[in-house]
This record gives sequence, structure tokens and C-alpha cells, in this order.
Amino acid sequence: MSATEAGRLPALLHGDFHVHSTFSDDARSTLAENIAAASAVGLRTIRLTDHVRASTTWVHEFLSAVAGERVPDGLTVLTGVEAKLLDASGAVDTPPGLVVGTGGVDAVVIGDHQFPGTDGPWSPTATRERLDAGLSDDDALDLLIEGSIRAMERTPHAQLAHWFSILPKVGLDETQLGTARLAAWAQAAAATGTIVEVNEKWNCPGPDAIAALLDAGARIVASTDSHVAADVGRYDRVPVLLDEAAARVGVEKEDAR
Repeated sequence: MSATEAGRLPALLHGDFHVHSTFSDDARSTLAENIAAASAVGLRTIRLTDHVRASTTWVHEFLSAVAGERVPDGLTVLTGVEAKLLDASGAVDTPPGLVVGTGGVDAVVIGDHQFPGTDGPWSPTATRERLDAGLSDDDALDLLIEGSIRAMERTPHAQLAHWFSILPKVGLDETQLGTARLAAWAQAAAATGTIVEVNEKWNCPGPDAIAALLDAGARIVASTDSHVAADVGRYDRVPVLLDEAAARVGVEKEDAR
């Protein structure tokens, strides 16, 4: 890792790229409260992000509301909608006709809320049942990486939210992914321009995955997945993950010389 790459990791903490408002039914703070909180802790960038599904009809209202907010000097406000990965084909649960880019939201923030099955999303319980019935850990991990890569390929302006948070819910672990799977995933993120967030709430992805992203040259951001303004831009776990990832990349490249 170059000095430039090492130097940019602490700078990631100047942004929060996954912040929910009352447009999400499980969040408590308004857009204005989140913007004020971001400014108060000295953030330079915030992505206001709320949950959608195929039936969502309020995205235009959300964008209009964000456009009407007063933004303090020195803060850039971006928008996003969080939608779940549906299956191993990479389908994502977004509303039909969603505009992403000019005239629409800035990003589709893809969440791994359920496991990407061959016939649709599998709940954690359903996934564990399949594993108990004979689906191998390796085959399940291959499905997850396949679905992840295809979602990145199918979704312009994508950001991966709390990636690999699904694994402990189904009884698997990031350490089982291995170097080859992580490299393929990270290279796909770099090739497609997909942003990958390091998530405070879910403490993921882990250092090995972040190191793979750094090696591939993928773009990494920090996020809190805040559902209340008091949490915006407040990081405890993300700096540890970034430090551990930077150390891994440094060691690997030192060993290679």
C-alpha cells in the first residue's frame, strides 16, 4: 500500500455514507436533524439513505425534501436508497423506474439483509435449514459472492451496505470466504466502480475483505447506518477495522518483496 493509500484511510472518517431518516419506518431522526448532526461533528460528506422496496412510491418526495434542506458550509449532502439483494442473479429490490444519477438519487445502497438464493431471497432461518439439509458451506459462500458480483454488474452507481453482515446470521463467518473469493469480489467492486462501505453498526466487512478492496483499488467509505442523529459520524469500530486492514496489506506487500 502506498503512502497515499495509507493517508486516505483516516480521511474516510470525515464522511458518513449511510444515514437513515424518518423516511425509513425504523429511523427516528429527520433529514434536518441528520444534516445538523453531520455538521456538528465536522463531517465533510453525508449520504442520506432510506429503505425502499419494489412497492415504494415516495422517492421523488424524498429527493424534494432533501433539496429543500439548508446545508451548512463545508458539508456535501448526497442521497441514496437502500434496497436488498434478492438472489444469486444479482437482482435488487428497487422500485420500477427508479432514476439513479442526474435527476435522481446519487446511489443505490445494496443491503445483504437476506441470503441470495437460487430461487429468491432466503431468510437466515431458511438458509440455516438448507445448510443443515446438506448445502455445503463452500456452495453457500459461492452463492453469496456470485450474487454480490452480479448485483454490482447490474446496478450502476451502487454502494454495498454492511456487506457480509448476513454471514453470522446464518452460522457462517467471513474468515471462511478465503483469499480467492475476496479477491474476485473486490476486483468486481473496482471494475464496476461500486463503493463499499465499512459499517460501524454491523462491524463489517472485516479486515481481510477491506485489505482485498485496497489491493484491488476499489473505493471504500465509512458509514454508521445511523437510525438516530446522535450516531451520525461517530466511529469506534470502523477505525479499528481500517487499521487492521492497512496492517494486513502492508505485511502482505512486505512479505512479497
